[in-house]
Amino acid sequence: MTATEQAAIATTVLVVDDDPDVRLLVRAWLERGGFNVVEEAADGPQALHQFDALNPPPVPSVVLLDNRMPGLTGLEVAEQMLSRHPEQVIVLFSAYLDIEIQAKARAIGISACVSKSEASRLPDIITRLLQG
Repeated sequence: MTATEQAAIATTVLVVDDDPDVRLLVRAWLERGGFNVVEEAADGPQALHQFDALNPPPVPSVVLLDNRMPGLTGLEVAEQMLSRHPEQVIVLFSAYLDIEIQAKARAIGISACVSKSEASRLPDIITRLLQG
């Protein structure tokens, strides 16, 4: 097993999206890539609750976070998560990633912004983030 494959297996992910079909698709891509999806959430408040429940262990290695959700936006959720755990790796995963959202994400400390059209590339993107 390569170092990349070992890192992927050890990587835990919290998937947050209000669309159950998207969560299912993302889970399938991540698990196929060797990642462990430890929890899912359907909105911002639930994401914060799940995040707090996972800390400490196991702290998710990565939070995959939609931006447009009921309750709180992904940017608002990320800001709260990062205020509690500044080292947390967060990937904003959204169909709506304009320049303004990407700039706000960088300012907050989000590790990467990925379009939902790139779902199949998530395992590679997350692996590169964690290695680099």
